[in-house]
Amino acid sequence: MALHFLDFDYSEDEDGIATWDALASVPARRLPELLAELERILAWAHAEFGTPEAPLEHGGPWQYDLQCESAGFASRELHFDPDAGRLQPVLPPMAPEERITISFSLAAERSVSEAFSEQFLPG
Repeated sequence: MALHFLDFDYSEDEDGIATWDALASVPARRLPELLAELERILAWAHAEFGTPEAPLEHGGPWQYDLQCESAGFASRELHFDPDAGRLQPVLPPMAPEERITISFSLAAERSVSEAFSEQFLPG
């Protein structure tokens, strides 16, 4: 599945935990497309590996952190609702050219990381 907004950096710790980090900044008029891309990734992860019930350090297979910020409102954390397939909370209306920045990190054990790479990252 091709990604159009998110370009990931990869790192791995000494325990083999992989972290995929992406930062995207778009005008508000493009935000629905960026959010849809994030929702596709998170829907896939929930479908393949379940809802992250515990952090990695407590035996969970994966976790994520998703933050957004804009000059128009304070930085806030977004959460994915797997039943609705949508990110929450819904962001307030913004002027079409106002920029919003999303930071997304997905940390995972090796099998989840490899599956993520195969599903979303080119060659």
